[in-house]
Amino acid sequence: GSRPTSVGHQPDQHPVRGQASDRRFDDTVVSKDKDMVAYKIVKADNGDAWVEVNGKKMAPPEISAKVLQKMKKTAEDYLGAEVTEAVITVPAYFNDSQRQATKDAGRIAGLDVKRIINEPTAAALAYGMDKQRGDQKIA
Repeated sequence: GSRPTSVGHQPDQHPVRGQASDRRFDDTVVSKDKDMVAYKIVKADNGDAWVEVNGKKMAPPEISAKVLQKMKKTAEDYLGAEVTEAVITVPAYFNDSQRQATKDAGRIAGLDVKRIINEPTAAALAYGMDKQRGDQKIA
């Protein structure tokens, strides 16, 4: 199922999330988001939009990696085994750059990302998987 994609940071615990991922600081979407979010969107040295957390600038893949690290730990706790590989879902509208940033986040989180797939595709693949039908090869 879906998991929330937000990360809280001390001391104020405002979640870090939004549309700034893979955008330039001067982008109109970023300009709008700057006034609507509880965290500070700042300009990175290369002109990208980053997030400032407790005085530290963080790239969107670093923040995504924190979400993936949490999901990795949750999966490991549930399975009782180390998780080293993953297939990660992204919104269907993600462009190639955003998909690559997601792969980078997976690597930062300690995962070997085998594939990035669209969320609707993942939902279609998962449909009916709770029914026992013997061995199946999905992907």
